[in-house]
Amino acid sequence: MADNDHIVIFPGTFDPITNGHLDIITRGTTLFDHLIIAVGQNPEKRELFSQSERVEMIRQLLEQRGLSAEVHSYDGLTADYAKKAGATAILRGLRNATDLHFEFQLALTNRVVADVETVFIMTSDEHGFTSSSLIKQIAAAGDVNRLHRLLPPLVIEQMQGKRGQLSDFLVDGLKE
Repeated sequence: MADNDHIVIFPGTFDPITNGHLDIITRGTTLFDHLIIAVGQNPEKRELFSQSERVEMIRQLLEQRGLSAEVHSYDGLTADYAKKAGATAILRGLRNATDLHFEFQLALTNRVVADVETVFIMTSDEHGFTSSSLIKQIAAAGDVNRLHRLLPPLVIEQMQGKRGQLSDFLVDGLKE
């Protein structure tokens, strides 16, 4: 990596990584000199996959697709990790106006607190409704294989191995 390379981090919990995430990663690799996928923890979310399982899945998916990016895990604030990694920007995907409202506030805070910019990429139409939380709920309610348009085959395979844990993600509306 050259000293003047523009480094961007794409942070998230990626639990699980979706085709929407992979779309943002693919497009991000064409826009920036160096992309780091930063796999974090969110204490407000229940996780299906451990942080190390998510990192390994993402590495395998990047290799399968021939994408050049690094994958690292981190704890703590994303802005702190961005500075530590030497990133000039944080890459975020936007699905809808709700995302924009939340991400706008976060981007302004990151700029003030850590002097790091945020770059937004609109998700592709087919991924605008996709969220990892919703995917876990759907998987908990039935057959993981029906998620083939939302998840890469590797992730579906890994989720099938977690069938016993998926019931923890059912919400009241899906139980009926």
